[in-house]
This record gives sequence, C-alpha cells and structure tokens, in this order.
Amino acid sequence: MSANASAAAPRPTSRVDIVDWRPEDNAFWESTGKSIANRNLWISVPSLLSGFAVWLMWGIITVQMANLGFPFSQAELFTLAAISGLSGATLRIPASFFIRISGGRNTIFLTTALLMIPALGTGIALSDRNTPLWAFQFMALLSGIGGGNFACSMSNINTFFPKRLQGTALGINAGLGNFGVTTMQIVIPLVMTAAVFMTLGGDPMTLVKPSGTLIGKIPAGTPTYIQNAGYIWLVLLVPLAFAGWFGMNNLLTVSPNIGSTAAALGKILLLYGVALVTAAVGLYLYLPKPTGLGLLNMWVAMPLIIVGTLLAMKLVAFGDMKPNLKKQFEIFRDKHTWSMTLLYIVTFGSFIGFSNALPLSINVIFGQSHVLGPDGVLKHMPNPNAPSALTYAWIGPFVGALIRPVGGWISDKVGGSIVTQVISVVMVAASAAVGYVMMLAYASATPEQYFLPFIGLFIVLFAATGIGNGSTFRTIGVIYDRTQAGPVLGWTSAVAAYGSFIAPIVIGEQIKAGTPQYAMYGFAIFYALCLVLNWWFYLRRNAYVKNP
Repeated sequence: MSANASAAAPRPTSRVDIVDWRPEDNAFWESTGKSIANRNLWISVPSLLSGFAVWLMWGIITVQMANLGFPFSQAELFTLAAISGLSGATLRIPASFFIRISGGRNTIFLTTALLMIPALGTGIALSDRNTPLWAFQFMALLSGIGGGNFACSMSNINTFFPKRLQGTALGINAGLGNFGVTTMQIVIPLVMTAAVFMTLGGDPMTLVKPSGTLIGKIPAGTPTYIQNAGYIWLVLLVPLAFAGWFGMNNLLTVSPNIGSTAAALGKILLLYGVALVTAAVGLYLYLPKPTGLGLLNMWVAMPLIIVGTLLAMKLVAFGDMKPNLKKQFEIFRDKHTWSMTLLYIVTFGSFIGFSNALPLSINVIFGQSHVLGPDGVLKHMPNPNAPSALTYAWIGPFVGALIRPVGGWISDKVGGSIVTQVISVVMVAASAAVGYVMMLAYASATPEQYFLPFIGLFIVLFAATGIGNGSTFRTIGVIYDRTQAGPVLGWTSAVAAYGSFIAPIVIGEQIKAGTPQYAMYGFAIFYALCLVLNWWFYLRRNAYVKNP
C-alpha cells in the first residue's frame, strides 16, 4: 500500500516544486508554510499590479489620444477600452484552470512575461499619429493578458494559505493588485510629460487640447511623450518575470501532473492563444463596420464568446489536461458557482467597469458645455472650465483598492454575506444618485458645478465595490473546499471582468443617446436584484449556506 502510494505521489521536476503542503496544520504552518506562502504572495502582488496596469491603460491612453488629435472618433476610442476589457475577461476563463494544469510558479512567471508584448507594442504604436486603428485594437486585445492574470493569481494564492487567513491573503493580493489601476492612472500622465527614456523613447507630440496630471492642468501646445504610456511598464515587468521564475513555487498537492516546465508553459500558451482567437472572432462579429461585421448585439456576443472559449479549451486539451479540465468543469453543476458569479459582478465587475469607463466619461460629460440650440437640439462645445480626467480619475479606483483588504478582514470576522448585503444597499443608492447627477450635468452649460457630487458619489461606489470584493471571496472560501475554491474564484472573476467591457459600451451608448443617467439607473436595478439573491442564498433563516 505504501509503495503504491509512493509511486502515485507527484514528483518534483525542479527545486521550486513542493510535494508536502499542509497549511491547516498549525505546526507545519508556523515552521515552514508561512514563510513560503508570504514569499509567493509578495511576488504575486506587484505582478498582478502590473497586469491591471497594462490591461486598463487604455482608459487613460484614449483620453490623451483625443487631446493629441489622433484621427479617431469618441466611439472608436471607447471601443479600445472595451476591447481590452472583453479580452481580459475572456482570458480569465482559461487562466482559472492554469494553476492545476501548469503550477503556480510556471503560470505567474509566463503570464507576467507575456505582458511585455502589449507594453512594448503599445509604445511603438503610440509613437506615430498615423498608426491605423486596427493596430491599436490589436494591442488592446493583447493587453487583455493583464486582465486574465488576475484569475490565475487569485487561484494560486488561495492554495497557499489556511482557510482562516484566506480572506486576508486574497484581500491583500487583489487589493494591492488592484492598485495597478490607480498606479496606471497616476503614472501614465506623469511619464508622458518628460523624455523618460531619452532618445530611445522617440520624439514628443504636441497637445492640441489641454491635458493634466495628478498635480494639475497642462495647457495645449505642450510637448507630450504619449508612447511612454506603454514603455514604462517594461521597467516593472522585466525584473518581476525574473522574481517569479526564481522566487515562486509550484504546489504539487494542487498541481500534481504539471509535467516538465516546458510542457507546463506550452499549455498556458495554447489555452491563452485559443481564448484570444475566440475573443477576436467575437469582437469581429460585434464591432461595427469597417472594423468588424456588426452582426451581433453585445448581450449575444458575450455569451457566445464565453461558451466558444470553454468548448475550444475542451477541443484542444490533450494528455493530462483533459481529465484535469473535466474535473474542474464540475464547478458548473453547482448552483453556488452561478450565484457567486452574479454577486462578484456586483463588486469586481463594477470596480473594473467604472475604472475603465470613468476617464472618458469625465472627458465627455464635463469637458463640454451642453447648450440647447434654437432648434431644440443639444449642442456640445468645449468647456473652458472643465476638470481634467487625468487629474481626478485615479481617486475612485485608489479608494476601492485601498479598502479591499479591509473588506476581507471584516468578512473573516463577521461573515462575507452580511458584508455583501450592506454594500449592495449602498451601491443601489449611490448608483441611482450618480445617474441623477449625470443627467443634470449633461443638460448644463456649466457642467463643472456638478463635478464635486459626481466624483464624490463615484468614490462611494468604488469604496463599496472594494469592500465587497473581499466579502465575496470570503464567501467562496466558506462554500467550497480548497480544490474547488481556486477554479470558482477564477471563473467568477472571469465573468465579472466582462464589466470592463460592458461599462464603457453601455455608458458610451447612453452618452451618445443623450441619456447617460439610464446606464447608472440600470446598474442600480441590477444591484437591487443581486441584493435579494444574496439574502435568499446565504442570509435568510433556511439559506443554502448560512454565512454568517
């Protein structure tokens, strides 16, 4: 019996593979596990931060492209942010399964290294105003790699910590990782003001509209190095790839059949490649001509992309990948997978969607004066008193990311579902109020008078989503065992990440229609429905899983 067990045990393929891992054993945790888990966590955090920064950089880049006079319409610029959002969400689907089939160290190293491609490519594309739209769209598609990385990062960290610490550990990883949004929104405007890379970075362009940074406005006519928005992330990504390779571990108790390192990396490249193809095909069917065919509605395109990605993964799987994927696909039979997916859309989907849509929304709603002409048609003219999106857009994501570990900590103490319930009530009220303020601003010749309540209410929304991000992860940790929790965390984060695609499209379409408030009212209704769902599943007297 002992010989058979020994023969069946996973075998390390390198010094970074760990065969014995018992985090629930207090003696093992204190003597061995804690230091290993913390080392993996603190390499994971900046890697995830960089992933968020590259994924969502288009929300800021497109604002500056408009300020520099790139020859694209507002709708086309909103599309770039939406493409990166959809790609990142789609790539999270295979990334949910990477840890089991390829190992944590192998996965975090490669997915971090792959971010160098969109970072470098975006810098090159931005160096020339005449770069065609499709080149930017392709770079936005590849930027989705950063969004996909969240699912594997969270699945990985979840396996290292005992249940009593998972809420805090996941809150730290996700919360500080989410700082990639704020870091990007602060760093990109700053590095565009100087020749950070000297002659290697290329020549500047001249602003045709005023811009801004954290410290204030920048007048039209100022030289700007927009290409630095891509290049700057290489400064982080190169050392982080080395740190992941030499400092992280594969847990063979979680990833028993990863095979050789080359085989493990090959599985990641194969499944990411499949997801990129399905995302690209779905976008081509959805996007209007001449970029795409414009055949599908957004609400049809997304489910087709999700189902297509899952089917394609099953089709290309080979060897040990097949039983591993089949085992992890069992999460789709559990009703809690679907309830937690909806609840995570409320929290993370809102956080990431608003982060992606807010900069351009500020630029369009408050950057113009909205005057009713004699013909009864609303006319939009440049607003000389407009607040700069690049000065203020970072505040909400900063608050949401900063408070996320607090949400995990509180949920460890009082229960995840009760925290989710409270923040859902706050989000219903704040979203409806934001919609009302947007309506007033978009009908005003002096919209800047409404900016303070607008940004204040969005900060409340971001704070609620940050706390709720921690609470939903804690609930998943209560519902599922260690082997199931990782894939469920990855799957729920994948579907919720489509918020980064939905929000720019929905808000952009409603702004174009002259009714931006309808977007926020619609979000408020969705939050209210999920509030009832959370109560029914986890808080009522005979709840499926009482939490608390």
